[in-house]
Amino acid sequence: MMHWYLTWLTSLNVAYATLDTPEKRAAFLVVPMREEVQIQPLEELPTLVADCRPFYLAFSDPSTSPIHPGWPLRNLLALVVHHYSLSRCSVLCYRRQARHGHVDSSHSLILDVQLCASVIAEGVNSPVYVGWERNAAGKLGPRSVDLSASFDPARLMENALELNLQLMRWRLAPTLDLEAVASAKCLLLGAGTLGCSVARCLISWGVRYITFVDNGVVSYSNPARQSLYTARDCWDGGRPKCDAAAEALSAVSPAVHARGENLRVPMAGHSVPAHAEEHVQADVQRLEALVAEHDAVFLLLDTREARWLPTVVAATQRKIVINAALGFDTFLVMRHGIAGDNGEKLGCYFCSDVVGPADSTRDRTLDQQCTVTRPGVGAMAGALAAELLVGLLQSPLKGRCPTSDDAEASGENPLGLVPHQIRGFLARHVYMMPTYAAFPMCTACSQPVLDEYAHRGWEFVLQVLNDAAYLERLTGLSRLHEETDVDQVWALSDSEESASSGS
Repeated sequence: MMHWYLTWLTSLNVAYATLDTPEKRAAFLVVPMREEVQIQPLEELPTLVADCRPFYLAFSDPSTSPIHPGWPLRNLLALVVHHYSLSRCSVLCYRRQARHGHVDSSHSLILDVQLCASVIAEGVNSPVYVGWERNAAGKLGPRSVDLSASFDPARLMENALELNLQLMRWRLAPTLDLEAVASAKCLLLGAGTLGCSVARCLISWGVRYITFVDNGVVSYSNPARQSLYTARDCWDGGRPKCDAAAEALSAVSPAVHARGENLRVPMAGHSVPAHAEEHVQADVQRLEALVAEHDAVFLLLDTREARWLPTVVAATQRKIVINAALGFDTFLVMRHGIAGDNGEKLGCYFCSDVVGPADSTRDRTLDQQCTVTRPGVGAMAGALAAELLVGLLQSPLKGRCPTSDDAEASGENPLGLVPHQIRGFLARHVYMMPTYAAFPMCTACSQPVLDEYAHRGWEFVLQVLNDAAYLERLTGLSRLHEETDVDQVWALSDSEESASSGS
């Protein structure tokens, strides 16, 4: 037994690095030359023996013992004796390690081995197994260890994110329910500025299931403000936003199950031609199915009327709804109410209006149809929308969680108050948190609307799409408008009489 010649180590290391498969690296022949070595496959062994050329039978040795070779040598020697009938050979136990960026094989061994074919033949059947233990079934066999959690980069990243969230619970909020957040399935209607911001915040909280719904494509103006897109997504006419957003989100966090749905949400007041009714009906049915599959729905669409149908569907299915809307330097983030056991319910996005949704893009120029907002407003609203959902999930009542300004009541939630609305005014850096109850004449969540939708389904939706004023007649808003007009006439008449009598 002796150490490998140090003058040939560099040549051997370089030659070994050229072997491109594990099979070639497992066992090979080393042929020494004058100042270098050559590596040849085992098939060349008969030729080397016939030519009486010196060679070393080499193998990748996993052993760390300074004097003993590893177990693979047993099989290699048996192979050589059986096929080539050698009686003596020199063996190189090649041990290669990388240390501080340098390859070191100086601890490799050279063995001079005398082979006996009769001993090898007698030992074929005895022992059957060497070095194996009995497994759980009581049979001799190899043991395996799953190290994927320690070496898989995706698993390592997932564990790092979980550790960051666990630190919040361990050190600051012991009652924080991270499992409720991770298991929540979120449906994001809109994959624009708000959709991208909400999605990034949700995965930071550990949300695993996110679905994007959008029918637009990535345009050249999007990547600067919409954080899930790059310039490449704009090329060749633009990729579908829903697919590009889902793919980007999975690239950011491989543990996230993100998918895209290329779907146009039917809008109240946007009439449907007869030839398109079947297609629009399929869109409505798909939207209903998506809402049913998820726990929370985010309304992040561009127009007011686009939020009407998702609001009705989610209210019927009693889903959590988070709504976010942007102005130039203002934003609104709110949650829709779900009726509690006492029948009380917070208002929805449409409860503060006394008019029904209509086509807001009609008779508007292109620049008037575009949303113009300060760049930071979208990120602020998106972050607050995600935080509002997480706060709701910490309450045992979830979507029926009441609002309260009472500090003692807010102490029950590890994340503090869960407001109904957050209205921000960036020009003055003022933030308000108003609360209002559901409006009995609301065009989206009032009982007449929900009953009509439950009873007539698609026929009701189609009627609203073609005639948004029908909602005002159904809820009684039309009658309210008429009564208001009459009151104004009487008030004006009284003021005229007073003025004439005083002259």
